[in-house]
Amino acid sequence: MRSRVNQDVRTLIVEDNATFRQSFKGILCTGFPLMVIEEAADAKEALQKVNTFRPDLIFMDIKLPGESGLKLTEKIRANDSSVIIIILTSYDLPEYRQAAQQYGANYFISKDSSSREEILELVECILSKCRTKS
Repeated sequence: MRSRVNQDVRTLIVEDNATFRQSFKGILCTGFPLMVIEEAADAKEALQKVNTFRPDLIFMDIKLPGESGLKLTEKIRANDSSVIIIILTSYDLPEYRQAAQQYGANYFISKDSSSREEILELVECILSKCRTKS
């Protein structure tokens, strides 16, 4: 059963496509009903939510209006080394994976080739290691 992780993990989904954002949130809510989820559609909103919501886990689209998800990842990482950042992208190329790692992302998920089950398995693995901030 997927809800073995009994933590109220704070999660932020940073994605400009509202349809994808809602679909992804639905996957997480189904697999992890205790997860507290906030959303942001762009870099500015994401930075505000990072400062007020203090997420444990961030799903970051690589392409955002105004600022790339990679640059935003770098900014967030500079201020919080403990947050887990997972890059979301339709561009599953080695150079994107390498860039995500260089900018401070912990994981990389391809929007097009990752199944619902693969996403949930990755999150379960991450959460089994995640310490909720007090």
